[in-house]
Amino acid sequence: MPGMYPMTFTPVLKDYLWGGRALEKLGRELPEGTIAESWEIAGHKDGTTRVNNGRYAGQLLTDVHAELGLDLIGTNCAWAQARGKFPLLVKLLDANQPLSVQVHPPDDYAQAHEGNELGKTEMWVVLGAKPGARVQLGVTAGTTPALFHQGVVDGKLEPYLHYLTVTPGDHICVPAGTLHAIMDGLLIAEIQQNSNTTYRVYDWNRRGSDGKPRPLHGDKALDVINFTQVEPTLSPPRLISDKNGVRRWRLCQNNYFVTERVELAAGAAFHGHCDGRSLEIWGVLTGSVTVNGVALTAVQFVLLPATLGSFTLHPVSPASLLRTYVEASEFVNNHRQ
Repeated sequence: MPGMYPMTFTPVLKDYLWGGRALEKLGRELPEGTIAESWEIAGHKDGTTRVNNGRYAGQLLTDVHAELGLDLIGTNCAWAQARGKFPLLVKLLDANQPLSVQVHPPDDYAQAHEGNELGKTEMWVVLGAKPGARVQLGVTAGTTPALFHQGVVDGKLEPYLHYLTVTPGDHICVPAGTLHAIMDGLLIAEIQQNSNTTYRVYDWNRRGSDGKPRPLHGDKALDVINFTQVEPTLSPPRLISDKNGVRRWRLCQNNYFVTERVELAAGAAFHGHCDGRSLEIWGVLTGSVTVNGVALTAVQFVLLPATLGSFTLHPVSPASLLRTYVEASEFVNNHRQ
């Protein structure tokens, strides 16, 4: 589509109680106080980013999407378009304290119980970690719904919580229904469905900024927790291409998005084409690049519209990037309107 270009955005900051100041290390200018999340590319009622370059500068992503529709997000995202949703949300998280033990619903449960909200399948990439940093993921062997429910009632969930030690560069795929918590001492990049629905199961018996315990959502959580996710392990990245100074690894693949890690050596170039089927979201984790003349530095994300056409990433310095797009699938075909 004529006039399409790589779009960059002004992040939206969130001051949840578990945050800190570590996002300053990633180049964010922060107001005073505790900052937990930077929503990098977002089109949600709880936070919408504004385009800060090109012809759409100053416009909210939701308004750009309303104007461009599938020309922006792509035909593989027709399931989201049918519900009036931008499909994805990209965040940076500073876990200065542990997040709650929580679970996110799948699409069908969210639609039945949360209005027009999407479900929430997500993935994390660890950008920074203190020694011994952990995430909580899945349940321990022998955990049953009945035992877990009693643990919720008693406020004693530790026997049922499975943990993984993580280091910078690790990635974690978190399908909807996964019991999880990001623990303290972690900087995370998160790519997810465009949803803000969280069912808190356990909040470490702490109090919110109002001095009261934060709400828990035990009944809904028990409806959607996948108790077959027993003591999962980290999945290694899968190398899919290595030529001409461009290395690509597949990290996560699901019905809603695919995320790759792409390494660009000095003098290399990545050539791609947005042919109308899917948007692409690229994030520079280290180094700097240009994409169709738009300069990007770490840590920064850019949206390539589905009908952009050809694009080329040139590294100004050797760079490590995340690339996210939406593949055609049986799910997409079944949800096409």
